[in-house]
Amino acid sequence: MMINIRSTAATLGAGFVGAALAAIVGIPAGALIGSTLAVAGLAAIGGRVGLPDALRNLAFATIGVSLGAGVDEQLFTQLGTWSVSLVVLVASLFATILTGRLVLSRGFGLDTQTATLASSPGTMSNAIAIAVEGRGDAAAVMFLQVMRLLVLVIAVPPLAVALDQSAVALPVDVTVMSLPVLAALLAISIILGLLGTQAGLPAACLLAGMVISASGHAVGLVQGLAPDWAIFAAFALTGAVLGSRMSRVTAAQFRKYAAAGLAVVCSALVVSLCFAVIANLLTGLPFGQIWIAFAPGGVEAMAAIGLSLGYDPAYVAVHHFARIFALVLIVPIVLKL
Repeated sequence: MMINIRSTAATLGAGFVGAALAAIVGIPAGALIGSTLAVAGLAAIGGRVGLPDALRNLAFATIGVSLGAGVDEQLFTQLGTWSVSLVVLVASLFATILTGRLVLSRGFGLDTQTATLASSPGTMSNAIAIAVEGRGDAAAVMFLQVMRLLVLVIAVPPLAVALDQSAVALPVDVTVMSLPVLAALLAISIILGLLGTQAGLPAACLLAGMVISASGHAVGLVQGLAPDWAIFAAFALTGAVLGSRMSRVTAAQFRKYAAAGLAVVCSALVVSLCFAVIANLLTGLPFGQIWIAFAPGGVEAMAAIGLSLGYDPAYVAVHHFARIFALVLIVPIVLKL
């Protein structure tokens, strides 16, 4: 128990200090990036890192509530445009996996199944679970998937801002929901999220938070956005969770797979950018917003990045959840090709 308390305290300390420093410097999505790097750095020098599931669930539920607060009466008028974007997204997933598999198998000698699972732009736990069952090298899949998450959390925000300067335009005059309302939404979201987790739903607490918050805002029971301090804390905790995953990576794995990891991440970024251009031309939606929604990162991280950069949170979240469910179907298909 003492070890758990110490590792939790160290992880929280590193995460919040890193988040604060990055935010002060003005790095896009600084709380998320700073926390991730600080905790990953602590793990790299031998520190024990990790957070209880309760804190992780609280962070994800808070991000979900924040995303749901962006839903308004214009949502349903946009669904036709979004459907075009979602079709392009699904096409991009096939292209990302096939391109990544080609890079890893031809360029780095990985077997086809390992290369396929390592190239999946999301659903890391699902890809690792398939590998553990005997389809590919589980250790290689885990390292390459963790590296994908870390690199994308660091690279996507500044790239999005550079590609679309409107990304930094955030609303100034906004209503903030009261603390009792926020607490009630989080409690309901976590309870439903835990039930969803038991049922096998991915990112269940975040999904529950988004659905509950969006429903409350849509019918007028809830008004206002989540407080800035709550969003900052959720980003810092989410970054700490992502940074903690790096503690599973060994030095031997890093030496063996670092170049392959960078190559497959770069290929995924290029593919997502290309398909974001196509979706932008077809829909007229902001390019940066589309790319954040198409970016091959984890739903929690990409949703948090989209929220912090001021993009339509409902659009980003819907696309990333659609990507998760699509990949559950796509990955087994590509494994047979």
